[in-house]
Order: sequence, then C-alpha cells, then structure tokens
Amino acid sequence: MKVSLFITCLSDAIYPQVGEAMVRLLTRYGIRLEFPRMQTCCGQPSYNSGYWEETRTAAKTLLEAFDDSDFVVSPSGSCTYMIHHYPELFKDDPYWLEKAQRLEEKTYEFTQFLVQVLGVTEMGAVFPHKVTYHPSCHGSRLLGVKDEPMQLLGRVQGLELVPLPFAEDCCGFGGTFAVKMPDISGAMVTEKADHILETEASVLVGLDMACLMNIAGNLRYRNKPVRVMHLAELLYEGVIQHERR
Repeated sequence: MKVSLFITCLSDAIYPQVGEAMVRLLTRYGIRLEFPRMQTCCGQPSYNSGYWEETRTAAKTLLEAFDDSDFVVSPSGSCTYMIHHYPELFKDDPYWLEKAQRLEEKTYEFTQFLVQVLGVTEMGAVFPHKVTYHPSCHGSRLLGVKDEPMQLLGRVQGLELVPLPFAEDCCGFGGTFAVKMPDISGAMVTEKADHILETEASVLVGLDMACLMNIAGNLRYRNKPVRVMHLAELLYEGVIQHERR
C-alpha cells in the first residue's frame, strides 16, 4: 500500500525532527512513507479567517498531491481535521467533492494510524521519565483521538505518566486566535503551563506541534526546565534507548 506523509507547515518549517521520527518508526513496520513534494498548506489559516475561495485553492493542491495514496498520515490533529472540512468546501462541485471525500476517509493522525490501521500499541520503547500529556483541542474533541496516545504511552517501559490537571483546557494558541487576541491567549497558555508545572513532570508530550510550540515558549520564557516533545519523538527516542541496552 502507498502511505504518504502530510507533514504540515509547522513541522516542515520548524520541527522537521517530528516527521523524521514518524518515518523511522513506521519503517519498522514495513511502511515506506512517500512524500509528495507538491503538498502545501492545508488552508486552515485562510479557512478560519473566512477566506474560503483561497482555501479551495490550497485544498486542490493537497487533493492532487495525495490523490493516488492509499493512506495519508499527519503529525497534527489540527491539520488532519481541516481535511474533514473539504467536502463542505466543494459541496457544489462534484468533481472535487469526490476527491475531498476520498481524502477525508484515508487521512489519519499519527497515533490513529498506528493503533487503528496497523494495530500497534507496543513499540518496545524505553523512556524512564515522568511525563504528562496535553490533549490538543482539534485532535481530542473533533477527531476523537483520546485512547490511542494513552495506549501507546502506557506501553512505554519506565515511563511514569502523570495526569495533567484540567487537561482538556485549551492552551490558547488556536492559530490566528493567538494573533487576534494575544492577551487572552497569553493568559490561557500561562494557566496551562502552571498546571504542567504542578505535575512535576520533566517532559510534556502531545500530538500537535502548534500547541506544543505555544506551551514551550511560555515555559522557556519563565526558565522552566520542562522538555516538550511530540509523541512520535518520544517513541522514537524510546525505541533507540531500548536498542542500546
């Protein structure tokens, strides 16, 4: 089967190690990720700002890029869910609507693909640290990604998973929300960081680098030594640690 990596803008431009971790982990299960070079932004910023015509232009590029893929895998619940809006964008255009519906059906967030498609929950990872988990809004509330990351983290040897107080609260990023309402966004991320510090965890893990970037920035500004990682990074590092034993 042909599985393609939808890397998303933020991971591609700022956190390429997340995509690298995904590729290396999935290779272990016989999955050779393809990377269509014509892929671009999914159109979420313009969609959320009301520029639907511009969003359709971006969406068509993705629809063409992944047209012949059997599965599409992304490290972001936010961008993955944006593809669920494509059928709405093209509801009056039968040609593109059919492509949009097919892309929606075959696109998965990283942990969804591991658990639901490959049936993998045990990766043989070792990570002897105290970890807390932030469930990003789009992934947990809209995609329904809740059990998958917990199953994966629960099988990591040596990992102590500490519940995050008020975990369901938004971190305040929200893409353009952080730009339009910076004071409210700043207050929200400070509250989120306070709860993370309450856990005394040395590592914060999540599934969306946009949210993690926002939280990491607040923690760095306050000189708090909490390591912030995407779950793919944590799992890959854990697999390497296991192999070095």
